[in-house]
Amino acid sequence: MAFSIVVSAEGMVQPCEQTPSDMLHLSVIDTLPSLQFNVGTVHVFRHGPPDEEAAKVIKEALAKALVPYYPLAGRIKESTQGGQAQVQVACTGEGVWFVQASAHCTLLDVNYVDGDGEPLIPHQDFLPHYPPITLGFDPVVLIKVTQFKCNGFIVGLITHHCVADGLGAAQFLNAVGELARGMQQPSIAPLWCREAIPTPPRLAYSAGDRKLPKLPAFELETGCVDISLDRINQIKQQHLQLTGRTCSTFEIVVASLWICRTRAINFVVDTEVKLMFFANGRRLLNPPLPEGFYGNCVYPLAIKASSGAISRASLSEVVTLLQKAKKRSRKDFSQWIDSGLPDPFAPYIYSNLFISEWNRLGFNQVDYGWGPPLRMIPTQGPKFPVALILALPKPNTGIRLITWSLEGTHLPYFMDEMMKIYHPF
Repeated sequence: MAFSIVVSAEGMVQPCEQTPSDMLHLSVIDTLPSLQFNVGTVHVFRHGPPDEEAAKVIKEALAKALVPYYPLAGRIKESTQGGQAQVQVACTGEGVWFVQASAHCTLLDVNYVDGDGEPLIPHQDFLPHYPPITLGFDPVVLIKVTQFKCNGFIVGLITHHCVADGLGAAQFLNAVGELARGMQQPSIAPLWCREAIPTPPRLAYSAGDRKLPKLPAFELETGCVDISLDRINQIKQQHLQLTGRTCSTFEIVVASLWICRTRAINFVVDTEVKLMFFANGRRLLNPPLPEGFYGNCVYPLAIKASSGAISRASLSEVVTLLQKAKKRSRKDFSQWIDSGLPDPFAPYIYSNLFISEWNRLGFNQVDYGWGPPLRMIPTQGPKFPVALILALPKPNTGIRLITWSLEGTHLPYFMDEMMKIYHPF
């Protein structure tokens, strides 16, 4: 059966009221070269109103949300002042690119865009295309709403990472949802507040070099592992009995991923492997950032070890490494800023692995009036080894691990190793 998506309308959605025409500075974290990319996510809602009303409701709420979130209706501007490169947001009020579409099938027909292997409709088809170059406008935010015959719908979102991190993007969508449900204003007032991020006296990278360096030609394949809450709790109990200490779901999943990936690749003995994950720095600043801040305030926690040590390690041993790294987070955060914010991903090599936890960002709470999403699907960002931790699609409970961190020859061995841990029987 062939499935198609038809675009019925597209255009800019502007703030519904007059907004300031400021020129706002971004923080030094916002302008990190490794954060200069667009992030795409797909949000699947099982229930919605008939006759494509979801798009209409969301579009009207979006125009209201862009009043307090007016920087998102502007554009990113690069300039040179005093011989120094400056990156700012010009608050032009030009708006967000909005696409309305329909699919001539039900969500059930396409298995709620879920399943093993390639989905029946590629995830990219639910993301908005960019506006015609003739408009001369590169939006900070793009949204596409696709209505299905069952009245369910999918929201495709693209945001530029330098203006909002994952927590910030989820905060914005939740504000749109609240206004769609009839609230007069968002429950959390957005704050720009980028000046609260300390600027180091010297940057570890050139202020004029905001682009990612040319990346190696990795041929990374998609891997997906679903992990039940029952199995996670069993492993937590085993760790407690063995060490006398509790551990988190995140620590278990990350430890197993690092061990299994290292074993699958089978690095040359004593190859250095590095694990990196972003921690929320909002509470680590003094004073902490206020509620409502939606910019980037993340920093990389990194753990280095030899490939042989990680391949031979038990889950509990690697969990302990993670816990030690998290305990030194406040100190490491200060040192990272003081040292000029060196690129957290460099060098861009196969032995380095980056992990991001997405199931706590707040996307699963967005409600436009017909209930929260069934699931949220990330689309691949930068082309270096990365893994994302998400929640299993409802009504299941547990974790879905999606990884673009292994080349094709290594992926089957990785899946086998993960199955030994999470599906041993």
